[in-house]
Amino acid sequence: MVLMRKDSDGVRRIDGEGVYLRAPEARDFADWSEIREASRNFLTPWEPTWAQDETSRGSFRYKLRRYTEDARDDKAYALFVFRDEDDALVGGVTLSNIRRGVALTASLGYWAGERYAGKGYITAAVRAVVRYAFEDLDLHRVEAACQPDNMASRRVLEKAGFAQEGVARAYLKINGAWRDHLLFAIVNPTG
Repeated sequence: MVLMRKDSDGVRRIDGEGVYLRAPEARDFADWSEIREASRNFLTPWEPTWAQDETSRGSFRYKLRRYTEDARDDKAYALFVFRDEDDALVGGVTLSNIRRGVALTASLGYWAGERYAGKGYITAAVRAVVRYAFEDLDLHRVEAACQPDNMASRRVLEKAGFAQEGVARAYLKINGAWRDHLLFAIVNPTG
């Protein structure tokens, strides 16, 4: 089953339960900047250090160029998550570090705007992206990591079918400090 389809405007998207995902576009800048800025204090404990101009138009344009290059080279796929009922931008999901060959795997990352957190949108988006990774990208395994104290992220991964596999000490530099992370993965049940 191919999950990436074109909508009425010809834009390729992935449908999930109550959400849809698509590649970021220039027209998304205002919504993206507003939700990221409004959620700054909520997001910074879980993300790499924000640049001083993190939510600027120039930063967004740079990200769009990088997202396009990464997708073209099959290295990563960045997607914005929108609520079906009103097309509100609620967050983002990224499949990155795609490895092909004997591994056939990718790393998953995601974020939600504070006002949309805990409402199931990101869980639905993660489920849809995992199906896309297995069915469209033909990957075998999707990996994710979260800080041990990020209970919301742990619940997202567990609800989406990920299993905890271990702990990695000083795994990622988050908000300026090396942090331990719990490692999770989900494996394609059909191959």
